[in-house]
Amino acid sequence: MTVLDRDWFARDATIVAPELLNKVLRVDSPTGPVAGRIVETEAYMPDDPASHTFNGPSNRNRVMFGPPAHLYVYLSYGIHSCANVVTGPPGSGQAVLLRAVTPLDGLDVMRARRNRRDPELANGPGKLCQALGIDLDDNGLDLLGNGRVTIIDDEVSSPPNPVVGPRVGISKAVDRPWRFRVPTPRSREVSAF
Repeated sequence: MTVLDRDWFARDATIVAPELLNKVLRVDSPTGPVAGRIVETEAYMPDDPASHTFNGPSNRNRVMFGPPAHLYVYLSYGIHSCANVVTGPPGSGQAVLLRAVTPLDGLDVMRARRNRRDPELANGPGKLCQALGIDLDDNGLDLLGNGRVTIIDDEVSSPPNPVVGPRVGISKAVDRPWRFRVPTPRSREVSAF
């Protein structure tokens, strides 16, 4: 198992998003470590009207304009934390939304946080953050093994032919095929939250 390096993340979000599939997202917390295999992502580029950076830097999105391999966390609808991985060169304003993981470690902790025992513990960006314990306090964290949130390559390859489609939960640029999923025997839609 290796922690990905900064150069790996310093590429366009549309390249990183499908390659993040099957990487492991690990979060350490007082209640114990939790980890999940990334199975769904969405790319957001600077010229994308659906991106938080489309209108330029602000206090909310400043992390997206910083160096790659940092976590950008925001609240959706003022309720759900959503986690993004900053990509591209510093100043470019792009990121990959982590939409879903398949739990690997800390299943009991995830179930307690979500108050659920179903297989859909982390199948949406808000569910993912709740299950893994990611919140606004994690905004700006370095993902290269120096903090409590890390992305690891455990040598499970990204799928050569991921399921590609339009992004969900947005109202602008919905036609861009920048949503990527690990194929399943019965690929099904994943809820927005």
